[in-house]
Amino acid sequence: MTKLELELLSQIRMIGLPEPAVEYMAIPGRKFRYDLAFIPQKILIEIQGGIYSYKPSHASAGGIRRDCEKANLAVAHGWRLFHFTPDMVRNGEAVRMIEEAIK
Repeated sequence: MTKLELELLSQIRMIGLPEPAVEYMAIPGRKFRYDLAFIPQKILIEIQGGIYSYKPSHASAGGIRRDCEKANLAVAHGWRLFHFTPDMVRNGEAVRMIEEAIK
């Protein structure tokens, strides 16, 4: 897990939300892993930690295409998918949105 994922997981635990699955493979037959998953609620969480990186990754054309495919497959399989930036995790916005979605 990344530092951001651990930070969000800690926030989730502090406010008493259900424990999410980590690195969850939500799409049968595919190797895509989602950072966190609240399985009974069908909520997937992705933290976009590399948005300020200049290395080829999620910001490359291929990376963006893979991210789109991953997100679209989640929705097509009935999941609600939330994307959060590092600042959204750090300022508590991410955990507040997750809490609202679960209630």
